[in-house]
Amino acid sequence: MRLYLSFLSLHLKSAMTYRSSFLLSCLGQLLVTVNTFLGVKFLMDRFGTVAGYTLPQLALCFGVILAATSLAECFARGFDAFSAVLSQARFDRLLVRPRGLIFQLLCEEMKLSMVPRLLQAVLMLGWAISAGAVRWTAAKAAVLVLMILCGAAVFFGLFLINAALCFFTLEGLEVMNIFTDGPREYGKYPFGIYGKGVLWILTLLVPLALVQHWPLQYLLDQGPGWYGLLPLLSLLFLLPCAAAWRLGVRHYRSTGS
Repeated sequence: MRLYLSFLSLHLKSAMTYRSSFLLSCLGQLLVTVNTFLGVKFLMDRFGTVAGYTLPQLALCFGVILAATSLAECFARGFDAFSAVLSQARFDRLLVRPRGLIFQLLCEEMKLSMVPRLLQAVLMLGWAISAGAVRWTAAKAAVLVLMILCGAAVFFGLFLINAALCFFTLEGLEVMNIFTDGPREYGKYPFGIYGKGVLWILTLLVPLALVQHWPLQYLLDQGPGWYGLLPLLSLLFLLPCAAAWRLGVRHYRSTGS
């Protein structure tokens, strides 16, 4: 942990070297998600509810996904940009260092410009809570934390799969953006409103619904209590992600350069 914090400090100092550029990047990231949420608000001003969900409930839903994606993109950026590591022949250096590959890639790159998005998510969640979106209990507060942390883990798993595919394709596959970048757009609503087909894909194949739609039903008293445990079940997704990563590493062949 001490070594990881040292790398975090170095990345922060590097970002602060060009402070104006960093602040403008933060502002740009923030405006994208603010614009997305404003679209939801304008829609709610016109129709009042969407599939029975009020604006505070949608803010809670979107805040969870935004916090999860921001955490993953901020601290797992090394996997999201892994194709550059391979194309620039930097992976050989990682192989000969006395640290695990996953740990080194976590330290390789940190996108600190995502922090404003995380702060926006916290503000959205705070507003949703104060607006009475949920009748809160200690158990529901714990489930909300699990939704965010397990959601970040699921997105980390998706980045890991994307990095593993780079061993075979040498470039990241744009199709993976449907599951990594896409949720910032369609995650502003509960996944259930997109139809049963999409909901079951996001439950059984890529378990994003396990950290958003299903536990949200528990928070809103629209589902049984065991729905609140489903974010923990989503962590099983990391097992095939890790297996794909190990397969990719075994497939790697160095050029010797």
